[in-house]
Amino acid sequence: MEILSVRNIVKTFDKVRAVDGVSFSVHRGTITGLLGRNGAGKTTTIRMITGIFYPDSGSIDWAGDGVTDFRDRVGYLPEERGLYKQMNVIELLLFLAEIKGVRGGEVKKRIDRWMERFELTDKKQAKVEELSKGNQQKVQLIGTLLHEPELIILDEPQSGLDPVNMVLVRELLIDLRNEGKTILLSTHMMAEAEMMADHIILIDRGRVVLDGRLDEVRRAEGNNTVKIEFDGNGEFLRSLRGVEAANVKSNAAELDLAAGEDPQSVLEAAIGKLRVRHFSVGAPSLEQIFIKRVGTETLPEVA
Repeated sequence: MEILSVRNIVKTFDKVRAVDGVSFSVHRGTITGLLGRNGAGKTTTIRMITGIFYPDSGSIDWAGDGVTDFRDRVGYLPEERGLYKQMNVIELLLFLAEIKGVRGGEVKKRIDRWMERFELTDKKQAKVEELSKGNQQKVQLIGTLLHEPELIILDEPQSGLDPVNMVLVRELLIDLRNEGKTILLSTHMMAEAEMMADHIILIDRGRVVLDGRLDEVRRAEGNNTVKIEFDGNGEFLRSLRGVEAANVKSNAAELDLAAGEDPQSVLEAAIGKLRVRHFSVGAPSLEQIFIKRVGTETLPEVA
């Protein structure tokens, strides 16, 4: 069941069309990944959904019950931190809850639960400016969730987090989805999206270039992708016969093979030049699909 319907929205700044006819739906009880490079149009799209910008044309509707102003039913975490740095954490969270209409003893219980979950209990009386960037991000995320929104919109929620806290946030989002919450997750971190998202929408240069369930998207890309981890210099893997696309890093590579090519030939070539630690064949990763669809070119700085 749809909770949000975005239809053919357009937004232009001066002569730059940042969003160019974007359409998609978000379904209840799912994590939908809104993916793309920095500058692809993700943040501008989110700002239109949340009412910060108005689209030049197109429509954004809360699906199912005819509501047009649904901002209080949404929890929004922007990419930029919007915290009052001189306030202490507990005062700030009570304030953020109150502007969403939640106050009293219940909200204090919610704050206690969230702060314990985020390992921030000892930071209640600390000023926001005294916190690390990662802890500030966690406080902002708690503020997003306190009014128990029907739709949670997160713009780069793992920005500034160390690997341990990235895992914490990832597990939280999966738990929220499993509890029936609906999440629209905007990120350029393909590996993180692949571990969480049910549905993906890939935006490039302001347009949707891919939209579908993640499992179906990966299946549609075929099952002849080699993933290999190694010690040594793997640059030669790019030029092996039958390799149509290659993403080669310092100690790992993902190679898309042409139809009918035998992955065994890649393994044989690699064993002769590398110390192979892992070798598998299957569907491509989301990162590889992303590179195939949009390339690696850096876009101009448009939100």
